[in-house]
Amino acid sequence: MNELPTAFFVEYPFRIEDLIRPHLSEWVKPYIVEKEIRLGKIDYENFITDLCVDRWFIEKYTNLCSIDENGVWHCVLVRQKGKSEGVLVMSEGRVFPKWAAYLPSEEVAE
Repeated sequence: MNELPTAFFVEYPFRIEDLIRPHLSEWVKPYIVEKEIRLGKIDYENFITDLCVDRWFIEKYTNLCSIDENGVWHCVLVRQKGKSEGVLVMSEGRVFPKWAAYLPSEEVAE
């Protein structure tokens, strides 16, 4: 079995800056991207500047976000169209990111 990628997940982040700071090692979790969501520039900027707001694109895929019995985080990946960086969202049944992780460009597979 291939080793899964890992990311630093932050609980209840407010802005993308909360995701791009030093993190505790226990916040590193293995993940699987269940769905990729591509947003336009304005929608993506709106999303990353206020992660606490309910979002239709998270509500639509809350059923895909969970932590399985092996501790693997099943997430949706939100990206801006034309960009490769993104934000992993594990909503845990909510319509906003309860948990989120930033993925820089070089870590996001095309």
